[in-house]
Amino acid sequence: MNIKNKTIVITGGAQGLGFAMAQSFFKQGANIALIDMTQTQLSDAISLLTKGDITKEGSSSDTSKVLAYVANVTNEDEVIKVFKQVNHDFGSIDVLINNAGITRDGMFIKVKEGEIVDRMSLSQFQSVIDVNLTGVFLCGREAATYMIEAQKNDPCSGVIINMSSISRAGNMGQTNYAASKAGVVALTTTWAKELGQFNIRVAAIAPGVIDTQMTRAMKPQAQARMIQGTSVGRFGTAEEIAHSAQYIIENDFFTGRVIEIDGGIRI
Repeated sequence: MNIKNKTIVITGGAQGLGFAMAQSFFKQGANIALIDMTQTQLSDAISLLTKGDITKEGSSSDTSKVLAYVANVTNEDEVIKVFKQVNHDFGSIDVLINNAGITRDGMFIKVKEGEIVDRMSLSQFQSVIDVNLTGVFLCGREAATYMIEAQKNDPCSGVIINMSSISRAGNMGQTNYAASKAGVVALTTTWAKELGQFNIRVAAIAPGVIDTQMTRAMKPQAQARMIQGTSVGRFGTAEEIAHSAQYIIENDFFTGRVIEIDGGIRI
């Protein structure tokens, strides 16, 4: 699939990895639908996309369309409504990037000097599952619905990219997050099998530690430990994640698999 003129929906698209992907694809002439929780962040993202340096490089982005939508991916009614609106506004949905996600880290059982001092609460667990797994399910279902319906008039293709994590293999202090990201991979492989007959490819990206506002806020000692754990001796960049997403979109033989982009980290 060629990115130019395609409609790409990105959840959690107003910041971080989602916004980096939006920048990359918008610059290459894609139409972008950003979905996030707050209008302020979305407005700032739209401003940067349409007025910043991205549109000053002589690219085809001056012909592209970008719109923002406020929605909570854990709310079924809101998800149904927003995808209906996106499909109406753009006329089609070609790519969905399920990027919205949260962390609520904590030990499953925390013990100090032989005494249990804390446990992961149900709300701490459920909130992460709701966003990282249920949100992926809801958005994936709605996007796939419109991709399939579009084929009544045009045998077009579609792509769904789900953001997983290397933590899906299990990581201390991340019972909730690891479970959600392992579930994302299960959704990915299942959907690839079910949706292939409709010319819809489904894949996942499992990032390692990426240079974001969150990692920059960490203590220098913690950053150093994490960097030491990689083979390349640095954090990944948001642009490298965007490049991985572009590979999936453009390679029509790639489906049902996970790209690990982690710098050879050992966890």
